[in-house]
Amino acid sequence: MRELLHFATHRAQELVDITEAVTAVVRRSGIANGLVHVYAQGATAAVMIQENWDESVQEDVIDFLRQQIPKGVWKHDAQDGNGDAHLKAGLVGPSETIPLIDGHLGLSRWQNIFFCEFDGPRQQRSLVVTVLAA
Repeated sequence: MRELLHFATHRAQELVDITEAVTAVVRRSGIANGLVHVYAQGATAAVMIQENWDESVQEDVIDFLRQQIPKGVWKHDAQDGNGDAHLKAGLVGPSETIPLIDGHLGLSRWQNIFFCEFDGPRQQRSLVVTVLAA
């Protein structure tokens, strides 16, 4: 079962918790055991599993990537001004695969699924969520 999710982002760079949206797709699938694949469409976005209990972790991720990959120093900036966003998305990666165990995402208590926006804000971003039976 595959579902396309659409949503807006609100900041230039942010981590958006998409765990509930992915869980809703899993429920609608009716599949109890297998794999859930989450894929960000777009060359300046990514998907990451990270902690959501403390927002400082998400802020640290964004700050770390800003320090390591600064804005305005890349060849691609001459075209779109978003060379850093492409590099960040490439390093983090466009997808995550999560085990589905007895109808629940196989995440630990402290793990959540995040959409990583590196070139926002955007009126519409898209995710492909695929649920595969074991």
